[in-house]
Amino acid sequence: MIRKPEYVFARDTEWAALSRFVESEALSTRLGVVSGRRRQGKTFLLNALVEAVGGFYFAASEDTETEGLRRFGEALAFHAGGGGRYQFDNWDQAIDRLYATVPDGIVVIDEFPYLTKASPVLPSLFQRALDPGGIARRSRTKTLLCGSAMSVMGGLLAGDAALRGRASLELVVSPMDYLTAARFWGCDSDHELAVLLHSVVGGTPAYRHEFIHSDAPSSLAEFDDWVVRTVLNPVVPLFREARYLLAEETEIRDPALYHAVLGAIATGHNTRGGIAGYLGRPSTHIGHPLTVLEDSRLIHREQDTFRPGKFTYRITEPLITFYESVMRRTWSFLERGLAGQAWEVSRSGFLSQVVGPHFEELCREFTIANSLDLFGELPGQVSPGVVPDPSDRRSIQVDVAAVAPGEAGARPRVIALGEAKWGKVMGLRHLERLRRAGELLAVKGYDTEGTSLLCYSGAGFDAELRAAAARDGRIVLVDLPRLYGRAAG
Repeated sequence: MIRKPEYVFARDTEWAALSRFVESEALSTRLGVVSGRRRQGKTFLLNALVEAVGGFYFAASEDTETEGLRRFGEALAFHAGGGGRYQFDNWDQAIDRLYATVPDGIVVIDEFPYLTKASPVLPSLFQRALDPGGIARRSRTKTLLCGSAMSVMGGLLAGDAALRGRASLELVVSPMDYLTAARFWGCDSDHELAVLLHSVVGGTPAYRHEFIHSDAPSSLAEFDDWVVRTVLNPVVPLFREARYLLAEETEIRDPALYHAVLGAIATGHNTRGGIAGYLGRPSTHIGHPLTVLEDSRLIHREQDTFRPGKFTYRITEPLITFYESVMRRTWSFLERGLAGQAWEVSRSGFLSQVVGPHFEELCREFTIANSLDLFGELPGQVSPGVVPDPSDRRSIQVDVAAVAPGEAGARPRVIALGEAKWGKVMGLRHLERLRRAGELLAVKGYDTEGTSLLCYSGAGFDAELRAAAARDGRIVLVDLPRLYGRAAG
């Protein structure tokens, strides 16, 4: 494998995939597609790759077709070692010259969606170059097309798209997981701080240095001051980043509507009907915004474990949740430099509306990653679920429900039921809720004979619950040290 530079933090899986693509001797390995939301380090990673193996790198920008061709010609001429630039009248000529100039090695075209916006025919031209008889077939060059507009990049290889079936690599550079992010921010031994930080900035690496001048809280006691001087500070780039993330998606033409949808989800109105009610619109009118936000990977639709056809939505970028729940409500105060006062009135809402749901998501991630250790098997699904309780006409919200893969003719088997509480010490009453949920599911035909009961807490467990767990191996307690066990190790 190509040696990863020391300055590239983590990203071992992504680097290994790129290395295999570059080093492949197969003649069919010619095209790769690299995508991911902005600020995840795609450009940083691809630049490191080009520096390691050599090759041609071109970063597109929002240009007209003529300007794009001019910039491309200048970059290609520079790569060839000459002065001036190549003159191209169209992208046919540019692609022909590209593969003639780079007959071997790597070609990286970054922010490819900018080029396709001005020149929609580009994917078809690359298809022709890559097909038998095309100019790319006369070289050993490998091409990587990269972009941040997820809806555009996702469509390059989908359905009847021109490049479908041509790519040997389809790599999505995702945010770092919560364990890696804790190490990246230097708080892997301060677990409460790690959760709070991840609830704001998630696993996006650019937010650690470029956006806040490498300013990171050194302890939990400094977190509030850090929020005020960075995220809520109008002179710091991170302040408007959530707005830019939405504006940069090319398919979003009515930002106010999309912010309203995100605001609904961030404040707990996370079903289709709930979002529509929050917006005061018929549910049929929000289908398109939800689809665009899903395609952009800004929201994720989760199926209710126990109610087929029922879905909830969650925002995938923590900074957007923070913006919609905290910043958008106090925006006029923040712009006037009253960040301290705005945070003072918003902090309790941050803990309940942002950190609480985010902690539940971290618990689901932990369960998926550690399912073999916890249960000795891999679940078919780990997601939240709702169990109706007809005895008091209420429902039991199960934060973490793990169900075994379906088997023909067998009852669906529940591997685990879990409840997550961020700021509460958990006790036997929380355990009884899970037991009650298991009893109700058994009546509905689920197999709950060996179901584990999981309690996740950011504040710990009382003595009675700990004693119950010591007696019964099916009761599993996960506190913050266990949640961050791998990071701490």
